[in-house]
Amino acid sequence: MAAPHLIGRDAKRRMRDLMRHRASGDDAALIASLLAHVPLRGDETVAGVWPLPGEPDLRPLWQRLHAAGIAIVLPFTPPLGQALRFRSWVPGCTMQAGRFGTEHPRADADASPPDLLFVPLLAFDRHGFRLGHGGGYYDRTLAALPSARSVGYGFASQQVEAVPRGPHDMKLDCIVTERGCVTIEG
Repeated sequence: MAAPHLIGRDAKRRMRDLMRHRASGDDAALIASLLAHVPLRGDETVAGVWPLPGEPDLRPLWQRLHAAGIAIVLPFTPPLGQALRFRSWVPGCTMQAGRFGTEHPRADADASPPDLLFVPLLAFDRHGFRLGHGGGYYDRTLAALPSARSVGYGFASQQVEAVPRGPHDMKLDCIVTERGCVTIEG
């Protein structure tokens, strides 16, 4: 069998098809687990995500962090091939439709880059790799922000033995599920 980093796009496509409807769990338990396992500082900017259908809904977490004085930004999806850009979010701000069914705050200018990124996933493995929706946006973003911490989040049901990956796929610093922090091997 080929090394995981040499597996082609077909393997990723097959796994995406398999995993799209596999995410199931308790959003509140996932939020509690994130709060318990991810150290947060009041002086950092945190990148959240407005959920796509089928993704865990962490909007209550963004509200809670904002209430604690932590700056929250949400991604704005630029044209394919670019890293994500971020816009400041506060509860009640006007959201607008973005690319691929995403939503982001309406704003005239991009926000500061985040210090911590919460990264959604369709699948993950114990090596710290994730499978996303296939645009490469988070991989380019993580490569462009090497000092930012990255926290993948999802449900334990989304764990697989090995995520097919290519040379540009970025390893996450940690992955948290509703059951706790996943130990990253290697």
